[in-house]
Amino acid sequence: MASTKEYCDFILEQLSEVPDITCRPMMGEFLLYSAGILFGGIYDDRLLVKIVPENEQYKMSESIPYDGAKPMFLVEDVDDKEKLAEIVNATVKGLK
Repeated sequence: MASTKEYCDFILEQLSEVPDITCRPMMGEFLLYSAGILFGGIYDDRLLVKIVPENEQYKMSESIPYDGAKPMFLVEDVDDKEKLAEIVNATVKGLK
């Protein structure tokens, strides 16, 4: 199942607190970047972020974005903009 543009737009709005967010459509899904760093994506209308030591404190469950992919963390509470920004900023910090 592909992700919808509407869900992507919702996530982008929720990430308005994060600097320089961009989104790139890719094979029915969406890749998410902050300041040019790929930190996660939207897969099957689910927000997933890369696993790094800096975001393990948020106790998120692992999920596979698509067959053959490495596990990523599933961000379940996408309604809390402040916490979402913290998670994404921690993820980006861990990827630098």
